[in-house]
Formats: sequence, structure tokens, C-alpha cells
Amino acid sequence: MYHSGELCLPGALKPLNQEKVFRSFLRSLFRQDWVVYAKPPFGGPENVLQYLARYTHRVAISNHRLMNFADGKVTFRWKDYAHGRKTRLMTLSTEEFLRRFLLHWLPRGFVRIRFFGFLANRRRASLLPVCRNLLVTNPHFRTAVSLPAKSPAVWSCPLCGGAMTIIERLTAQDLLEELARQKNLADSS
Repeated sequence: MYHSGELCLPGALKPLNQEKVFRSFLRSLFRQDWVVYAKPPFGGPENVLQYLARYTHRVAISNHRLMNFADGKVTFRWKDYAHGRKTRLMTLSTEEFLRRFLLHWLPRGFVRIRFFGFLANRRRASLLPVCRNLLVTNPHFRTAVSLPAKSPAVWSCPLCGGAMTIIERLTAQDLLEELARQKNLADSS
């Protein structure tokens, strides 16, 4: 990125545009041992998940939080979750603001949210209609399997503890046959 000229270093970082100065700067970074210390979160994994969830569909900062830009300084609103979710203002130099903003920028080829299975981009167009068709009540899939009267419950419901009823047992071959049948139906219509 540096060698192709895509990296723009303005303001106080302008001297780093010279290759010799840039290499010297990088050498100083590599001499430092970068050890990350991460302690367990105070609120537990649920709080970490809530924190990360706020960033999955959003940009690093939205326009309505930007309050002022003057004299090479940016002022923006932020929410202080450590002190009762109070809204506060922070003023940073333009360079520091951009540095922090770019920490949230993903490198080329990275995706913020990845979908798996039937929602994966490559298979979604073909598998999502199949899933929708399978969700429609289908007598072939709703045949109950009879169990001996005195057999103990194999699984119990995680919510109420009651015995779960086996509706149908499917093998991988059964699933492949059903997918092929659904595909043939979709192709013929």
C-alpha cells in the first residue's frame, strides 16, 4: 500500500511520506515487543457480545455524532458506558481522529459479517427457496415415528424438561434426495 502510493500521510505525519523516514519508523515499531494483555470482561461474555453487536452493521461513527470541525480539530459525541451511559464530547486533532477512525476500517478482502450454510452468498440463491419450501407443511416430513410404550425419553426439552417426541429421523441420503426433488420442482416451474 505504501509503495503503490495509496497511503496518504498528511499534517504531522507528512515526513513519513519519505521512504527512508517511513522505514526508520517501522524499524522502531518492530524493536518494541507488542504484548497484548487482555483480562476477563467485568460483566461477563454477555456484555462483550452486546458491545461487539453495536459494531456489526454500522460504520465507526455516524454523521449525527460529529459536532464540530474547526482549526484542525474534530469534536464528536460519544457514550460513556462506564459511567451510566452519559453522553460526552471529545475533541481530537484531525490526525488522531482519522487514526482512530481507520482502526475500524477492514483491509481489502475482509468481510464484517459472514453467513454460513444456506445464507452463504454463493449458495443463497439456490438454497433459500429450498428452505422456504421445506418450511411449508409437508406430510412427507411430518410422519411421526412410533416408539415402544415403555421406552424412556431419549431427549428432554431444555426449557420445561418434558419428553421430546421424535417426529422423523433423517439420514444424509434422505436430505440429498429431498434437495434434488425440490430443485427439480423449482426447475420445472
